[in-house]
Order: sequence, then C-alpha cells, then structure tokens
Amino acid sequence: MTEKENALRIIQFNKPERVLCGAPTFSLSYRGCNLEGFDGLGDWNLPIGAKWYDIWGTGWQKEQEGVIGLTFHCPLAEVGALQDYVWPDPNDERIIGKIYEQFEEYQKSDKSDFLSGSHRSTLFERAYMLVGMENLMVYFYEEPEFVKELLGRIMDFQMGIAKHYAKLGIEFAGLGDDLGTQRGLLFSPAIMDEFFVPEYRRIFDFYKERNVLRSFHSCGCVIDAADTLADLGVTILNPVQDTANDLPMLLQKIDGRMALQGGIPSDLIMNGPTEAIAAEVQRKIALLGKNGGYFCDADQGLPFPEAHVTALREAVSLYGRYPV
Repeated sequence: MTEKENALRIIQFNKPERVLCGAPTFSLSYRGCNLEGFDGLGDWNLPIGAKWYDIWGTGWQKEQEGVIGLTFHCPLAEVGALQDYVWPDPNDERIIGKIYEQFEEYQKSDKSDFLSGSHRSTLFERAYMLVGMENLMVYFYEEPEFVKELLGRIMDFQMGIAKHYAKLGIEFAGLGDDLGTQRGLLFSPAIMDEFFVPEYRRIFDFYKERNVLRSFHSCGCVIDAADTLADLGVTILNPVQDTANDLPMLLQKIDGRMALQGGIPSDLIMNGPTEAIAAEVQRKIALLGKNGGYFCDADQGLPFPEAHVTALREAVSLYGRYPV
C-alpha cells in the first residue's frame, strides 16, 4: 500500500496499515498566501527587522526567525475605508502565476502525493489582519453589516482561487484559521454560526462537490467548534493541541466524522528527552488511532531540534502499525 493510499484509508477510517505523521501532499499556493507581497517577498524570506506589505495592503514586520510577523498597518481598521478599498483580484496574473508555475513542477514529479491547494488564513485570520483583532471583536457587535461584507469579499477571493486549484485537479485543499485560545474559542459559537459558517460553507461545499479532501488548521481549544467543522465537511482537523483540548472529549464529539492530526505537545518535542517523546507517541496512537482517523504529529509547527523530530517519526513508525 502506498503512503497516499494509506493516508486515504486513515481519513476514511478504513483499515489503514499504519499511522502516518501527515498526508503526503504537493502543495500549490498563490502569491500572497504566505503573507508575501506582489514582489514575492514576505514572512519566510525576509530577515528579522524587515517590513513589507502583503497583497492585501496589510503591513508586516518580522520580529523572530521561524515565527509569523506582526502587523503594523491594517488597511480596513476604519469602517469607512471599505468604500475605497481595492480588493486583490484572484485572476491577477501576479497572484495566480505562482500556482501554475508550481503545477508545472508537479507535472515533472512522480505524482505520488496528493496535489494540494493552500488557502492559508482562509477567513477569520485574513479579516483581523485587514481590520485589527480588537477592532474586529468590537465590530461583530457595533458594525455587523460591515463584518459580513468584509467576510463575504474575503471569501469571494478564496472562491476565485479555489476555481484555479480545481481547474488543475487538486485532490486536497488546505484551509484554516486559528479560532481558539488555550481555553475556548476566540468568540462565541453564536458569532461563529452567524458570521463565519455561511462563508465557510461556500468553499467547503465547492470542494465537497468535486470530491476534494479538506484539511482545516486551527490552533487552540476547538472543542466548541468541532461539531460545526465536522458538519461543514472537514476531513482532517489539525493540530489538535494537547494542552488546549480534552482529547478524549474531542474524539467523542467528532465520532468518526473527521480525522485528527497532531496531538503531540510541542513543548515536549522542543525539550525532550527523546524517550519521553517516544512514550507520548505510543500513548497518543493508542488513544486517538485505534480505528484509523489519526495522523500522529506535533501540535504546533515550530523549529524543533532535528533529533527530537527524528525521535517522533521513528516512534510513529515503531508504534503505528495496525492493529495498535
């Protein structure tokens, strides 16, 4: 069984041979997906101290290596700015040209991985990057129509990008917004239902209709959103932070409706020792992966010591053979 076939069986809870750290993907991404500007410069290729503007006009400053920059300018901080704001065009060659260049590279590969399309910072994150976190939280209550138009226009862009991905035949869509704190959602389930669910549903339905697998990333405590995400059609939820979620409760809530990825505490992988990492991998596979539906990986993406990453992967290989 190939890794791709095995990953599909994990997702489908259909008797996989082994646990994996993640689904194998060859990822396409538009210019701006990773916070870069039209010139391609941004979060991952600029030095500490650098400032830049992304394709949305948000101003960023790089403060730490390997960690997302911080905003210093939000172009829609004022409600009145929406009237004259120029939205990025999902058909702009400067934005989508990168997708087609990457697809040419995929065509030269052995095509053994899922062809994936990225929608990083799909909706909520993009909104607060444009408006500012505090402003957005206030506007939910004081300017609800502004927020709904904002979210609708952001999703219009994402839908335009999705059409390009679909044209190229992607099999896997990577979506996500960090919705949680350590203790719960950043906003109430009522806010989630009123403002976000209608927009998320547009893109999830688009991909479901095309049989495209749908991964959703959300850091923090997501238990209160688990039912909603499963109902929307998430096929893999990551990174399921161990320190923020009651994982047995989360497992009970989703009841086989979506696979989980993550679960290994990032502080353990950062600090070790390797023996403790291996023991935790064994424990989490027994807890979350008995019937498939689990990719065992870090619950955060951080610049971990290489030896500790190797220990995690070797433990997954050792303890992740079915039956577990």
